[in-house]
Amino acid sequence: MRILFLLCLFSHCAFAQSFNLEQKAELNADQFIGFDSYKHIYYIKDDVLHKKGDLGNFVFRDFQLGPITSVDIINPLNVVVFYAQMNTVVLLDNRLNETERINFNDLPSFLNISMALNAGNNKLWIFKIDTQQLELYHYRNQLQTVVSQPFKGMVQSHASNFNVCSLLTENYIRKFNVYGSLLFEIPNEGIEKLFLYNEILWGIKENKLYKISQEAVKTIPFPLEEKPIKDLQLTQDFLYIYDGKTLYTYTLTQPKQ
Repeated sequence: MRILFLLCLFSHCAFAQSFNLEQKAELNADQFIGFDSYKHIYYIKDDVLHKKGDLGNFVFRDFQLGPITSVDIINPLNVVVFYAQMNTVVLLDNRLNETERINFNDLPSFLNISMALNAGNNKLWIFKIDTQQLELYHYRNQLQTVVSQPFKGMVQSHASNFNVCSLLTENYIRKFNVYGSLLFEIPNEGIEKLFLYNEILWGIKENKLYKISQEAVKTIPFPLEEKPIKDLQLTQDFLYIYDGKTLYTYTLTQPKQ
C-alpha cells in the first residue's frame, strides 16, 4: 500500500495520471534491463544476458569478454551489448544470436571508450576516454563524428535514444542531440543515475525520482525506503521497478475526462 500511495502521488505531480499495481514477481537478477517493444524482458545474471517472452527464452554469454557493462534494447532487432573491460561491442539479433562484433582495440584508429549505445542507422553513441568527448561512431564505414567538446569527469550514467544522448558526471549533467548541439548543461547535485522517457530526462538520487530540464531539477515525491530503486524503466504503458529481488509492474491509468 505504501508503494501504491507513493506512485499515485508521483503520477499526480508528474503526469496528472495514476499508476496501479498490476503484479509483482520475483526476479533473480544482478540487473534488470527492461522490456522491449514486444514485451520481452531482459536481465543480466552472472554476466549472462537473458531474454524471455512469447518468442522464447534466449541467452547470450561470452565470459572471455568479462562483465557486461551495459545493454541497449531500444531496437530489439539489434541489441547492443558493451564490454568495457575488453573495449568491445557485440550486436545481437532478436534471439540473442551474435550478428557482429566490434573490437575497438583492433580498429585502424584505436578507440578507447567507456560507453556504447545504439544511435540508429548503423551508428553508436560512444564516449572516448582519451579525448573526453562524445562521438557518433558509424560502424559500417568506421567513421567518427564529434558531438561534444572535451569535458572533465568520468561518465557515471547515461541515457539516450536515436535523437539525444545525456551524460552524467560527478559535477554536471549534459544533454546533446545527434547534430552535435549541447541542449543543456546543468550542475549535478547528487543525481546517481539517468534514464529517458518521451525525450524527457529523469534521474534517481537517494531513492527519489527527479525530472531534469534546463530550467530546473524537480523532485517527485517517490521515496522507497523499504524497497530501494535498483533498476527502473518507464514506458508508454508501464512503470517497472526492480528492488533487487522483486519486479513491480504498474499500469498507467488515464485521468477521467
